[in-house]
Amino acid sequence: MENFSEMIARALKLPAHRVENTLKLLEGGATIPFISRYRKEATGGMDEVQIGEIQARNEKLRELAKRKETVLSTIEGQGKLIPELRARIDACWDATELEDIYLPYKPKRKTRAEMARQKGLEPLAALLLIQRENRLDARVHAFVKGEVKDEEEALKGARDIIAEQVSEDERARSLVRGCFARRGVIVSKVVKGKEADEAAQKYRDYFDFSESLKRCSSHRLLALRRGEAEGILKVSITPEDDEECIRGLERRYVKGGNACSAQVAEAVADAYKRLLKPAIETEFSGTSKERADEEAIRVFAENLRQLLLAPPLGQKRVMGIDPGYRTGCKVVCLDAQGALLCNDTVYPHPPKSERQAAARKLTTLVEQYKVEAIAIGNGTASRETEQFVNALRFGREVQVFVVSEDGASVYSASKTAREEFPDYDVTVRGAVSIGRRLIDPLAELVKIDAKSIGVGQYQHDVDQTKLKAALDRTVESCVNLVGVNVNTASRHLLTYVSGLGPALAQNIVDYRTAHGPFRSRKELLDVPRMGAKAFEQCAGFLRIPNAGNPLDNSAVHPESYPIVEQMAKDLKCAVSDLIADKSLRERIRMEDYVTDEVGIPTLTDILHELEKPGRDPRKRLEAFCFDPNVHTLDDLCEGMELPGIVTNITNFGCFVDIGIKEKGLVHVSQLADYFVSDPTTVVSIHQQVRVRVLSVDRERRRIQLTMKEK
Repeated sequence: MENFSEMIARALKLPAHRVENTLKLLEGGATIPFISRYRKEATGGMDEVQIGEIQARNEKLRELAKRKETVLSTIEGQGKLIPELRARIDACWDATELEDIYLPYKPKRKTRAEMARQKGLEPLAALLLIQRENRLDARVHAFVKGEVKDEEEALKGARDIIAEQVSEDERARSLVRGCFARRGVIVSKVVKGKEADEAAQKYRDYFDFSESLKRCSSHRLLALRRGEAEGILKVSITPEDDEECIRGLERRYVKGGNACSAQVAEAVADAYKRLLKPAIETEFSGTSKERADEEAIRVFAENLRQLLLAPPLGQKRVMGIDPGYRTGCKVVCLDAQGALLCNDTVYPHPPKSERQAAARKLTTLVEQYKVEAIAIGNGTASRETEQFVNALRFGREVQVFVVSEDGASVYSASKTAREEFPDYDVTVRGAVSIGRRLIDPLAELVKIDAKSIGVGQYQHDVDQTKLKAALDRTVESCVNLVGVNVNTASRHLLTYVSGLGPALAQNIVDYRTAHGPFRSRKELLDVPRMGAKAFEQCAGFLRIPNAGNPLDNSAVHPESYPIVEQMAKDLKCAVSDLIADKSLRERIRMEDYVTDEVGIPTLTDILHELEKPGRDPRKRLEAFCFDPNVHTLDDLCEGMELPGIVTNITNFGCFVDIGIKEKGLVHVSQLADYFVSDPTTVVSIHQQVRVRVLSVDRERRRIQLTMKEK
């Protein structure tokens, strides 16, 4: 297989040798997090995004190389692969151009042009294209024979042949493609008879809609395509002026003003309307959808990253409450590692309204299990439960948090939840998930299909393979950024650690169960099927608190332990002294430890890690309270200022939880007092914000908010 490093380097404006080094590492089985963190000398310090882009482009070029092999083989089988054509295909690395070159040779079903050729009309088509014949009637008459009944049928067949030739001409396709690119318009109309359907009303802005394709945003295009898929909208892409395209084609193919020229002009118009325009429309429909998918996936992945890296409470004893009215509030108590200690149900709300009994039960559980924090799900009855809990008097300091429960019901009914809690029903599992999300959001959310977490937009409309790949990369990146305690991590969390996977993750859990907690990273090599390569990839991301070697609870890779040990030896101290004493670290001269394999980037990372081994890169968790006077949509009025939490970000703005069932929308134009093109530059998932109510549409239950100053 070819080496594409130079092509990728040119496209990404990166040094070719850095790209080549990166490709060698990837092909050798190294993961993106490992390369980014531990091979900075080879890559020049590339981040995960750059390495991922190199990987993606390399895969595309490999696919294109395989496609070229198929094209060459097919044309060669037809006996038409002349040296010039082979050289052109060999030099082509553009997928669209390759398909244009291949089109005349591509096997096709029986077309009108092919049927005309079988009737012997190809010479007539060639005659018409020359456009020098002044006695056309006499020449056409000679072709009226066999299956050709009259002169009109002969001319029609010849025009069909010309139309196909025009449609397969690279120059013609390029011309029409240019018209679409410059002045393409996406148009939507409501399907007749669907105007009054209730399901169609969410698309009413698109019942009679048109916009330049270049300006059509990702979310709008995906909305149009969803409406089309649901049978409510009819969507098309067309140049603003079809006649402009036809005139351009005529200038290329019509060379005179005689009868032959008139036939060619008619064939050219037919080629455009019947063959070229539909083909290029399909092409632009596909590429515009692909771009919209990429943007939607990018936004979804960034939202997921922010959600997974949300501040954790840390290892504290937590009570999780899944609130409800008729079925009561499901209550669980968890230890500092998230293990279930007890579960119960209380009924502080109507219809039972057993407030005193509920209060006694909660205060007893808090004292009995030494609860340090309470996590309340943000679904039905959340605000009432929060107020009820905050009014209770506990014999200890207890923090109260409202936690997003998006996806908790998906988890509680999943195979994972059944494996974890085979003796408990879905209500208990859901409450456990809520409590664990407070302790460590990342560790709990990796168990849930990312599409069910509630931070995406049109996630069911985009390319599902690309979406899954992007979300898996995001989860892997977050897990490895934070690091994982190998003695407490679930199998699902371990699965995303660099170099592991489902089988090795299960083997680690099984080994831990059989032999007790790991005491050193070196012991990982005793896990079945943990080879040297897998150990190299995973070891730096796995943490072992209270290990004999303090570096085992840091991001320093075992391959670098000798460097740290040499630093300590040179300073006549222990490694633990280096970690504890800043003055000792300040005496280290990094230049003294540079080798052919280890450079300043790696040494800098080592020293940063020695300052605070195993530090968590996530922010600290802050308590938050909604406005106590707002519980339903009816409590809102224009101009009201409220605290809120950002729950989802899209290209057109962000959604904010203000403590009621409905989320409010802050449009991108209302995010700041200055122009904002990308909402993620202003807000992030779980960010606490102050908003002002602009309008309330009670009929459609929509809330418009602003973050602008008055």
